[in-house]
Amino acid sequence: MKKATNIAIIGATGLVGKSFLKLFESDHFLDSKIHLVASNKSKGREVSFRNSSQVVSSLEDFDFLNIDLVFFSAGAEVARKYAPLAVREGCFVVDNSSCFRREESIPLIVPEVNGETLTVNSIPGIVANPNCQTIQMVVALKPLHDLFVINRIDVTTFQAVSGSGKLGQDELALQIGQELKGETLSSNIYNKQIAFNALPQCGDFEENSYTQEEMKMVWETHRILDPNIEVGATCVRVPVVNGHSESIHIETREPITIDSVKNCLREAKGVNLISGEGSESYITAVEIDGTDQVHVGRLRMDLWNKKRINLWVVADNLRKGAALNSIQIAEILFN
Repeated sequence: MKKATNIAIIGATGLVGKSFLKLFESDHFLDSKIHLVASNKSKGREVSFRNSSQVVSSLEDFDFLNIDLVFFSAGAEVARKYAPLAVREGCFVVDNSSCFRREESIPLIVPEVNGETLTVNSIPGIVANPNCQTIQMVVALKPLHDLFVINRIDVTTFQAVSGSGKLGQDELALQIGQELKGETLSSNIYNKQIAFNALPQCGDFEENSYTQEEMKMVWETHRILDPNIEVGATCVRVPVVNGHSESIHIETREPITIDSVKNCLREAKGVNLISGEGSESYITAVEIDGTDQVHVGRLRMDLWNKKRINLWVVADNLRKGAALNSIQIAEILFN
């Protein structure tokens, strides 16, 4: 393994960037120097980190020389411009944006699922972090696919506004206040009211009438898990501050049972199986905020087909869906 002496976070002042900082403070790369980098508007800002005050550097002025590991969480345009520059300076880059996810030459990695495909030959280079809702789904389904072989996945996501960044959270808070005061609602981030509502649109619409987020789940599942699995997705934005939830229905090659699925998930890496009864059989987005596992509950066999089962899957999209998954990717290659 290589040693990551110097690490840079690009987008350190955003929601995902702040999640990186929390993780680096508690449990990851504790001996490494962390460089905080953001846009010019954040240049000079002081951030409390590891019991001291650190000054944020401007990306435009940042020198990637002598940086071992770079985490990008500043959007596709920034990644497209600066990630190749970092690689040319010898850095290993993990990008959280959509910029490189569909490029076959660039690994798309969820460590619990296909982490073994990374080698030291990947350094220097770029690895793409998948979409947050894809990550939590494939972590939950990988052990089931290995044991039973999944033929089809039908998933409906309930995605928090944190998936749209701080602007999404701010719009939800603003609209709640406006609604309660009887004022006209302001909608800038979302096409329709998000407060007290559910929007069956995450991202722009493709020509086939599916949204970008829905198609990402198809493309990314095929790349990460298995290209032969049929995937149908409906992605819904909901007025939840943080934490994505998913209702997943799978069909396997052979008949399955509740007990066999529970036994499989109980041993699965990165999965927390919720195995109570009634209202104790599931967990909600509010309850899992700040946690690192993918939580799976509400297991129910299909009423008509013994090859089908329903699951409820919840995860913190800023942590396992972004920052933590990126760190886990790096930890495959760096100590």
